Amino acid sequence: MSRKAIAFTGPSGSGKTTLVEKIAQRLVTQRRVAIIKHDPSDKADFDRQGKDSDRFFKTGADVAVISPTRTTLFSHRSREVAGIAEMFGDFDLLMVEGLKTLPLPRLGIFRDKIEESYLTVVQAIAIDESIDLSEYDLPESLTILDLNDTDAIIEWIDQNSMEL
Repeated sequence: MSRKAIAFTGPSGSGKTTLVEKIAQRLVTQRRVAIIKHDPSDKADFDRQGKDSDRFFKTGADVAVISPTRTTLFSHRSREVAGIAEMFGDFDLLMVEGLKTLPLPRLGIFRDKIEESYLTVVQAIAIDESIDLSEYDLPESLTILDLNDTDAIIEWIDQNSMEL
């Protein structure tokens, strides 16, 4: 079993979620894909008020909702990425959105401007035509990808993802 991982980082509104979604849609017919999304502001809302899982979760218990097509876990405990990866079981590619301190190969996503503070944690950046590269002094080792070229980004992922 090949279990590889790659991470995506960038400022809010840069297109991280859209890119991860595009890649997942492209790959799920050929590979088992898993995704972890970081919610640093703790603002994600997963269930509607008053539904059974919401009511159970509000008791303080960890809750798993199991159906014929999916399993959803609601937990009050923060978990390490390795533990979450184990919960996924078999997968070919794990994509992590956010968690920029996690030691994984990382693609930075930028629109309109490159926030240079991210350059210390990325090996490549994906940008669109809104960015003028002549305005930046980028490291020579940095790979620059077209944000709209999903095939090239997948190729970079295949060459740079880390074995878990």
